[in-house]
Amino acid sequence: MPAMDLSFLGGPRPQRGVGVVAPFDFALDRELWRWVPDEVSLHLTRTPYVPVEVSLDLARLVSEHETLHDAVRTLNAITPEVVAYACTSGSFVGGVAGERAMCEAMTRAGAVPSVTTSGALLEALIDLGVHRVALVTPYTVSVTRALEEYVAEAGIAVTGCAFMGLTRHIWKVPYREVVAMAHKAVRHSADALFISCTNLPTYDIIPQLEAELRIPVLSANQVTMWAALRRLGTRAVGPYQALVDPAARSGPVFPQEKQPKEEQQEGWS
Repeated sequence: MPAMDLSFLGGPRPQRGVGVVAPFDFALDRELWRWVPDEVSLHLTRTPYVPVEVSLDLARLVSEHETLHDAVRTLNAITPEVVAYACTSGSFVGGVAGERAMCEAMTRAGAVPSVTTSGALLEALIDLGVHRVALVTPYTVSVTRALEEYVAEAGIAVTGCAFMGLTRHIWKVPYREVVAMAHKAVRHSADALFISCTNLPTYDIIPQLEAELRIPVLSANQVTMWAALRRLGTRAVGPYQALVDPAARSGPVFPQEKQPKEEQQEGWS
């Protein structure tokens, strides 16, 4: 059968590219794509494998500047317009200054704007006017405390934390466990909830949690894609998610009146 002549269609639509550097154990490529509009392509590359479980040591290894430089260089041939480092712990382990230095290292390697998950988190909290945040993590206590310190360094009060204590196979955590941990973390007044780790599935539960908790719910992959796409002048796709859907911010889920001020508290589950 002769091949069909499709020349009259003019070829595929032009695509804009987002380069993504992910840790070697990242397993949620498909989830990242769910936030991406049709005209944008993701180009993923991974850091080299190291035989270390999820820990502060691993976070440091997968965020070394030489590692980031080599990863971004693998993307240069396809000329992405922005590069995103999709790892929360790897981008908060060095504090606020360390995160900024990572972005500078990636930009030097790729000559394009760069974002990290933890930097995107702070950008999202500022965009939403958040001063108090609750945290959910799959990490051990030491990694979770490093995240709390990073957020506090940026001037955001942590009002509650819940963590799972995992060191591997984080992508296998079911939604019901994430939802339960979210309710556990939001024990005191908070302006938003952040669910950490790009290897933790979250896309489908964000609208449910926002309706139940009546605050914006942010997740690692969500803020990463939101910030990267923002650099392109376009929006992430996330119906009924307050960060990416303007209608969700002004809807009935979030009361417009200011909540009464409460004494800031830190709580660990």
